[in-house]
Amino acid sequence: MGKASNPDDQEYRARSAALRLLARREHSRLELSLKLRQRKFESDLIDRILDDYEAEGWLSDERFADVYARQRMDLGYGALRILAELQQRGVHTTPECVREVTDAEWVERAVLLREKRFGLGDISENWEEKMRQARFLARRGFASDQVESALERRL
Repeated sequence: MGKASNPDDQEYRARSAALRLLARREHSRLELSLKLRQRKFESDLIDRILDDYEAEGWLSDERFADVYARQRMDLGYGALRILAELQQRGVHTTPECVREVTDAEWVERAVLLREKRFGLGDISENWEEKMRQARFLARRGFASDQVESALERRL
């Protein structure tokens, strides 16, 4: 019997692959499951391994969400985009670090992003430029009222 047909060897390979992936960065359960499926491991084996890793504390959607959200916030993304990206990765809860930020702080983040990208010149008379900046901030995940407030700021 060859190595590939030995179920224990398959489990060892799957566990090793999962640990290598987790050693590089945090993953959500969904992400890790998809990556293991790409490596042609069976679904029931993957579920069993991920359950074990969650019980050990090596895999945590909450920890992944917190780390991911903090990184995206540091890159200038708003709450709407961060939460949408987390949902795409199988996390359907709002991380504490996102909940802690007030609406006024989100507006300040949008203002800083606008200042860095476009400057804070008066665009009240330039409808085309105002819409261009609004689209940029909206794509970054800021709510419409936050975008509106950020666009009203001037030097």
